[in-house]
This record gives sequence, C-alpha cells and structure tokens, in this order.
Amino acid sequence: MTYKVAFLDVMDSKVQAEIRSELPADFAIDFAETLDRREHMTMIRDADFILTTLAVDAEMIRSAPKLKLLHKWGIGVDKFDLDAARAARVPVAITFGANAGAVSEHTLMLMLATYRRLALADRKLRDGVWLRSQLRAQAYQLSGKTVGLFGFGNVGRMVAHRLAGFDVEILYHDIRRAEMAVERSLRATPVPFEELLARSDVVSVHVPLTKVTRGMVGAAAMAQMKTGAIMINAARGEIVDEAALYDALVSGKLHGAGLDVYATEPADAGNPLFKLDQVVVTPHTAGSVIDLVADIARHAFNNMQSVLSGRPLSPNDVIVAAGDNR
Repeated sequence: MTYKVAFLDVMDSKVQAEIRSELPADFAIDFAETLDRREHMTMIRDADFILTTLAVDAEMIRSAPKLKLLHKWGIGVDKFDLDAARAARVPVAITFGANAGAVSEHTLMLMLATYRRLALADRKLRDGVWLRSQLRAQAYQLSGKTVGLFGFGNVGRMVAHRLAGFDVEILYHDIRRAEMAVERSLRATPVPFEELLARSDVVSVHVPLTKVTRGMVGAAAMAQMKTGAIMINAARGEIVDEAALYDALVSGKLHGAGLDVYATEPADAGNPLFKLDQVVVTPHTAGSVIDLVADIARHAFNNMQSVLSGRPLSPNDVIVAAGDNR
C-alpha cells in the first residue's frame, strides 16, 4: 500500500529533491504548483498526510477523509484550525526544534544588519552612491549592548548561545522561567516584560502567536522601550503592531527594525515599513536553509510512520494527540 503526502507549499525543485530523498519507500508525495486553494482541495481529497507551512482550515480538514496526521513543516501552528482537527480526530504534529538553529542565526543577522544599516548601504552602493561618511553617523556595534529576548524557548536560548561572543548583557522574559543551570550557562537574566522593554537596546521576539501575545508589542510597549533601541522579529508578524512600529521608527523613538515576519503574508509591497531606510526585511526565510531540508523531512516522515504503526510521537512534537476530541 502507498500512502500519499500532500505538500501544500510551492517548493523549488532543489528543495523538492531533498525532501524526496527522505521519502519512505511506501510513500508518495505531491507538491503544490500554486497557492490556489482549489489545487490544494484537490490534493488533499485522497491524502493520508498533509505537510505544510500554510493555513489549514476546518473545510480542508473535513475534505480529507483519509487524513491520518496534519503535520507542520516547522513549529508554529497558529494557522491550523486545531478545534476542527480535534473534532475530526486528526492528530497534529510539528518538527520541534528542527529549524531553531537557522532561525537563531538569522536573528543575529537581523540585529547586525539593522545596527549597521546593511540594506541601505547595499542598495545605495549598487546605485553608485558612496555612503561611507553618512553611515558612520548612523551605525552601531552590537558589542556592549543589552539584548532582551521576549521568549526563551528553543530559539530564544539558541540566540542567547550565539550571542556569547558579542560581549552583550542578555535579559529574557518568558511565562516559564528556565532552570537556573540554563540561565547560568547562557548568562541570561529573567526579568518582567516591562523591565525587559525599559532596559534593552535590542528587543528580539521569540514567542508563539497566541491570543495573549497577539499585538502584545504595540504602542504602549514601544513607549516603554529605550529611545534608540531596535526591534527584531523573526517569530510571528501579528505579535508586533506594524502601525505602532512605523510610528516609533519615524518619530525616532526606535533606531531601526529587522523583520522576517509580517501581519499579512505574503507581505504587501506597499507596506509602509518597507519604505524606511532603517528597516531590514526578509520574506519569512529565517528557518529556510537548504542544509536543513532533509533533516526536517526525515523528522516529519518518521512521525507519519509512527502514526501508521501506532508508535507514540515525541511529546515535543504533539500538538493534538490521536483521539483528542476535547
């Protein structure tokens, strides 16, 4: 028997080849050619598994009667209708920790690029403008700064680890305090959210999108931040109020921002933040590196095989357990 995987994202042929290299012998995989919902609905009609980074709603789950597992390529499941999955008794899983290293590297890149006005320097030099003297007045080093990590899970901790060589002070805020041994090894100090905002030169977002965190970094939060601080977001766009961020940047309250995620994705080219020289932007690619693709695919396919054989998944991967219809 052959089990069908519907991969709803449009993937480059090189990425598809990496994924296929890990495909179990009794599996077949279909990759979407477009983002058209009609194509996706056709793909999932006889799918045993859905693998995607995209939204999966109640209608889609109901339209996949053979569905044995809804699997996220990555970790965030804010775009999945978990209540619909429970109602249909379809388990939901993630690839916990699979791209945390890549996201943490990207986060540091955004910090450095924002402080050094990298996007502006690159664009102007390509246009024949030599900005050396002007950039000196706008650029800062990361060394000696206080970095506040809003969220101290897998990614937040890896960011702290990678900051070790930059001579920074690290603060963090999370709903769950880390073990003291972890705090000591990463030289990270837990503080209340308001203190993190007030003391940090860099505020970097690493929390999941929930009802609580949606819009949490808004105008009131930015007003509490240090004048001249920078904002980094490689988590979820809806956590940061984009209109408030724009105002804080234009007013000079914040020195800059490095963004990989947006309230609407794909992001609108007319987004006012994209017009600001002090903003560095990337298209939700923090975890997207070719040398992780095979690892993530293997992780997901192993979970699918476990479901077929009745083996339990790692608790870290389980979002909705089999039989959970609460």
